[in-house]
Amino acid sequence: MDPQPDTSRVAPRDPATVMRLARMGSFHQSRLSFMRVLLRRLKAENWRFDRPAFQIDDSGVGHAIYRLTGPTRAYSLVAFAHDLPPEQRSDRVIATAWDATFALFDGTPTKADIDRLSRNIPKQEAGRVRATELSVSRANRSVRLFDHVIQCLAQGKQPKDADVDAVGYLMRTTAVYGSGKLGAADRESIADRPEFAAPFQAEMLSVFLIRGFVLDLVEHLARVKGGDRAVALDPALRRRFGIGNSTGLGMAPFLLNHPILLNNWIAAREIGLARIRSLPTAQPQNIAAFHDIRARARQHIARWHSEHPVQQQKLAALNADLDQLDAYLTLHDLSDQNPWNRLWVWAETALSLEGQELLVSLLFEPHGTLVDDLAATMSADETEGFRIDGGMSIARLREILHDIYGWALETDWAAPEAQALVWYTSEEKLEPRLGNRHEEPVALYEQPLCPGRDAAALYNDISDEPGDAPVAAVLLRLPQHRHTVRRAQIAARYPYAEIRDNTIAADMLPIDLLRTKLSFFGACHFDPRSDRWVRINMFRNAPFPDELETLDFAGWTYPPLAGSVK
Repeated sequence: MDPQPDTSRVAPRDPATVMRLARMGSFHQSRLSFMRVLLRRLKAENWRFDRPAFQIDDSGVGHAIYRLTGPTRAYSLVAFAHDLPPEQRSDRVIATAWDATFALFDGTPTKADIDRLSRNIPKQEAGRVRATELSVSRANRSVRLFDHVIQCLAQGKQPKDADVDAVGYLMRTTAVYGSGKLGAADRESIADRPEFAAPFQAEMLSVFLIRGFVLDLVEHLARVKGGDRAVALDPALRRRFGIGNSTGLGMAPFLLNHPILLNNWIAAREIGLARIRSLPTAQPQNIAAFHDIRARARQHIARWHSEHPVQQQKLAALNADLDQLDAYLTLHDLSDQNPWNRLWVWAETALSLEGQELLVSLLFEPHGTLVDDLAATMSADETEGFRIDGGMSIARLREILHDIYGWALETDWAAPEAQALVWYTSEEKLEPRLGNRHEEPVALYEQPLCPGRDAAALYNDISDEPGDAPVAAVLLRLPQHRHTVRRAQIAARYPYAEIRDNTIAADMLPIDLLRTKLSFFGACHFDPRSDRWVRINMFRNAPFPDELETLDFAGWTYPPLAGSVK
């Protein structure tokens, strides 16, 4: 058991430090990531897995059902495998056909349910689903590796580690829709279920089961091709496959549109770090566990590949950071007083942002007793922030704006580069898009996704108002500022609710927003394909559903060291 930290000794980091896009775009998965939260619960509550159906023919077409049964409920992934012509394979949101489509069903589907789903799920947006469906998703093959693995297994051989690591997945999802999308169950209808109390648990459960289906499908096709010669994947090699995902701008505005939820995610992470830094001593078992996870992290980083120049630079810096960390730990054995805080203070100046944020995740690994309970604080009732406090004085509002948006008040918003970008919604797909204000006629359709600029405009418009005037009276004359006043009042109560950067600047990188959210999902091996979309890996190195009971999978994101049984 860890000693109780004296939390008065180390406070959570300043939001002005944490909530910068460059740092948020360097976040890594951690014990608080939603995949990790899900698997801990499935393990602790002894959820049972079975496969009621696997009706896939020799050409790889058909359906399968993957079911997990918990203490009070069961959930079933209904998977449909398709014969997709290569020319129709696309990761773009405008695609209309996929290699596989899925629905997460609430309970066990009947034959009538399967028939209904078979007519709708393969159509995705063009189909119709009910509240019995908790998520709807689709995936495409990573064709080269998919076919290569089938060929190897059919010949009785295992694929080479290097070939697996070069891609890391056999299919990648192009969408996992939940929370009422396409008619699926609303978040509110399942939020009171303990297994879905943490954010995005239904979506993470869907991806977890999709991964199992994809590996089973590949082994099935290998048996069809190779007959008696065919072999299954070695279990350890099998776990090195995750599920890929292609994510673009559609995800980016989420963090801006859910400020209280964003605060709760970041606050949990920062409180966890502060608790660990506040420990007066390090327990021997935690020191050993930290050294183990640090060595495993090196393997994890070695399998991270990207062709994007920005990510290549970050990976080079991260490898240099790990060398620096090794050198530090050679000189400091963590047995002195306040070892974790001393390590952190050193890292703040010695390591890059990538290295610092990886260190947060590494520090969490040995300290589950101090961190894991924070997962229960990461959901949010965002209706709490809707009501504007009209009785607040203008003087107090100006103080809030100066404190939280000081950087914005110092920005020259007349400069073209300060307002180069415009967030808008496409008519065709109702998806977020990003245009150039000075080159495209999109300003008329701009969404309110630049809180900094709007805060500066509000501050300017109330600069001559009497300090004792109530906010309500001013908003009667300036109603265009209602949304900004609401955001400011939320940020005053939730310190990590607001990003402290210009989200419409010419040099803003949307992939920083994407990575922030995806790191909380538990994604790894971020591979930007441009500044606006990224490929990732999910559940790589995780156990499969049938292994939950038998495997010790603590820290599963980091591959086990040679000879380890983890």
